[in-house]
Amino acid sequence: MTNVVTIKVLEREYTVGCPPERVDSLQAAAKLLDAQMREIQGGNKTVGLDRVAVLAALNIAHELQMLKDGRVQSDAVIGRSLGEMNRKLDDLFDNLPR
Repeated sequence: MTNVVTIKVLEREYTVGCPPERVDSLQAAAKLLDAQMREIQGGNKTVGLDRVAVLAALNIAHELQMLKDGRVQSDAVIGRSLGEMNRKLDDLFDNLPR
């Protein structure tokens, strides 16, 4: 089932379909987009809406990519640590008296 949700970005309303369990997330995303676009637009109302939207999308995509890159690095560190722990456990079990 899909809910019809109205979001507001730069004083314009958009109606979109959204699963009920994602309405809050969609509204939060719309607020984030609105804030980014307002920051880019500043007091200059003559900047084209399409340019403001693309720059806001790039900023948000860049933030997402940085988070993903950080997670990949964290996953690699965790993987190395787990590998080292497994080697130590193997050594320990290999040296136990039988």
